[in-house]
Amino acid sequence: MCGIVGVVSNTPVNQLIYDALLLLQHRGQDAAGIVTQLDRKFFIHKAKGLVRDVFRTRNMRALPGNSGLGQVRYPTAGDAYSEEEAQPFYVNAPFGIVLVHNGNLTNAQALKSELFLTDHRHINTESDSEVLLNVLAHEIETVTRGLPLQPSDLFAAVRNVHRRVRGSYAVIAVIAGHGVLAFRDPYGIRPLCLGQGEDTMLVASESVVMEGTAHQFVRNIDPGEAVFIDLNGKLHAQQCAEQVRLNPCIFEYVYLARPDSTMDGISVYQARLNLGTTLAKRVVSTVPPNEIDVVIPIPESSRPSAAQLAQVLGLPYREAFVKNRYVGRTFIMPGQAVRKKSVRQKLNAISSEFKGRNVLLVDDSIVRGTTSREIVQMARDAGARKVYLASAAPPVRYPNVYGIDMPTAEELVAHNRSVAEIQQIIGCDALIYQDVEAMKKAVGSLNPAITGFDASCFDGVYVTGDITAADIARMSASRIESGGGDDDDGDEAPVARKSKAVAR
Repeated sequence: MCGIVGVVSNTPVNQLIYDALLLLQHRGQDAAGIVTQLDRKFFIHKAKGLVRDVFRTRNMRALPGNSGLGQVRYPTAGDAYSEEEAQPFYVNAPFGIVLVHNGNLTNAQALKSELFLTDHRHINTESDSEVLLNVLAHEIETVTRGLPLQPSDLFAAVRNVHRRVRGSYAVIAVIAGHGVLAFRDPYGIRPLCLGQGEDTMLVASESVVMEGTAHQFVRNIDPGEAVFIDLNGKLHAQQCAEQVRLNPCIFEYVYLARPDSTMDGISVYQARLNLGTTLAKRVVSTVPPNEIDVVIPIPESSRPSAAQLAQVLGLPYREAFVKNRYVGRTFIMPGQAVRKKSVRQKLNAISSEFKGRNVLLVDDSIVRGTTSREIVQMARDAGARKVYLASAAPPVRYPNVYGIDMPTAEELVAHNRSVAEIQQIIGCDALIYQDVEAMKKAVGSLNPAITGFDASCFDGVYVTGDITAADIARMSASRIESGGGDDDDGDEAPVARKSKAVAR
């Protein structure tokens, strides 16, 4: 998963893009990049690291212009440790195009061969985003054939991109001397929305960008739709896919998105409250509430669900884990031994909230189980009499191929295991999972216009319909070859990346 933003304004945009990336930092911490445009010239700065570390005053001064885009990256395709694969990516023809991408192409290897053999384009990295950029550039070149560029040409090019590309993709591109183009895959798996200010139009991954930069949220970009904002700020929009179906990634609501965002008409915070309500029903069927003394969330994303669960069951809610925000994220640390140490560094238990009590820990999801096992042991070490664990998400049994850094099937603690077997591995006294259909209903009820979700990591149904067992095996082999990675913070969920796999 990544966070992306694009802006066209009457004033310099470097500070606005920087502020937007800070608001999207949760979507990627590996690298950050900004490009601006002035007099048809691109100015680019990108590097590995957090936004605040990548951009210094001297870098910001070197980014002039009234249009541009930016990205924060958590890689799932390509080399996670290569600075060359930080975005944006650039090609000089036609016109000059710079692109950022959130998602994951499932046919990137086939496209790479087509680009080399048929389109005569060279790919210099292992990133599927560079593949996508070159497909778009080729299609724009094909429809314009040397003539001046019109918005209708861009929509025709995006139409051809939809025909060739498979997987998930939210895309923003700056076209030199013309404006900003944005489009979303025909299933709307990855989010993208439109905002407006007095003299500014912008597109971004989450609505929190609009609110956090004093702009007005206008609407979500529809699945398959393309929008083009010319340099005068005029908006052009057109549906460019032949068949569209809104199936947003349900993991956005479970874990990935900021709780203060609204995506495809659904409040992320309210979705997590609803998940807490339905999870409470599952808890009652497993552990009598009178055997639970206190409900404790595992920071951060589980807090709304845990608070709602406690309220429904009439139980005390306590913040009993303190998070150290100044410790590096565990996903950049090689090996499980380092991960285990990092969990203890990042979370500390308040012993008085555990001592002599039966505690119900609530997490947003459980992926590998490694961190869950460590946290359960921390609760026992702090004096808990019994430790129950509830997950606001169902068991994660299948790899994700659409841009969330999810482990291979063999690494998933729930893969081919019963709940009782998982409970034994984690070491808790009871383990309660959300039900898949209850999760879909809890989130989907907030927008009846959404008829389905991508919930492939929970139910094994890949909404694009083109994923085979061979594809899963190939992606798993790619992950193992590259060394994979570790997860992010105190949550048990994976961090969204762009195409390998990881979590706890």
